[in-house]
Amino acid sequence: MSGPSAPRQLLDDIGLSLVFFTRLRLPSSDFGGRSLADAIWAAPFAGLAVAIIGALVYAIAYSLGLASGPAAALTLAATMLVTGCLHEDGLSDIADGFWGGRTRDRKLEIMRDSRIGAYGAAALGLSLLIRWSALSELAGPGHIFLALLAAHAGSRGLFGAFMHLLPPARSDGLSASAGFVASQTAAIGAALGAVALLALGLGGAIAALILLGLVFAGFRALCLNQIGGQTGDTIGALQQLGEVAVLLVASVCLS
Repeated sequence: MSGPSAPRQLLDDIGLSLVFFTRLRLPSSDFGGRSLADAIWAAPFAGLAVAIIGALVYAIAYSLGLASGPAAALTLAATMLVTGCLHEDGLSDIADGFWGGRTRDRKLEIMRDSRIGAYGAAALGLSLLIRWSALSELAGPGHIFLALLAAHAGSRGLFGAFMHLLPPARSDGLSASAGFVASQTAAIGAALGAVALLALGLGGAIAALILLGLVFAGFRALCLNQIGGQTGDTIGALQQLGEVAVLLVASVCLS
């Protein structure tokens, strides 16, 4: 598969990414027969939609006189609602599986269990705490939008490259059914994610890019060591780690 080309194909890919990565629904569900692997370059657009909704919620809370802490909590809740906690679920499954299982097969089995364990609960709690505290440090709706844009679009820009560089860990499931991600498709998604980081300013973008690169490399090595590849849960966990990393940079650059 090659990267996007025709305008209709571009819109199909963006629409598919919005429907897959968020709870948003479009009038048409026909995306020209495009697969998730074809459309994964457009994942940062889903991040843009999440950022806009989160920023609107913060702006409303801010206009009503809420303090930064409660406003940030409502913002975080809005971003989780619009995604259906898709990536939070992946993070908790990975934490439970990687640290709760002894063998590769047992880890994959735990990751498919809908119940959450101590490792998963701890990972979710830390993710929520760090993201909330970082957003609470930002001053005003404008900075909130810039931080959310960089974090949500930038983290989702990693998806294509992650799927391209790691084989599916299972013969079934989301990752296996998504198809093979071409290098061009992965590169376009990564480029869009990198552009979104410019919302933090040039210095912030460079810092966030370096940190995302370290997160990507470290998590890729961990997944290969633990289960020999990637699954839908690992992609969700990668998004969460990337979002946390970028928000930490934003709390320095924009506060």
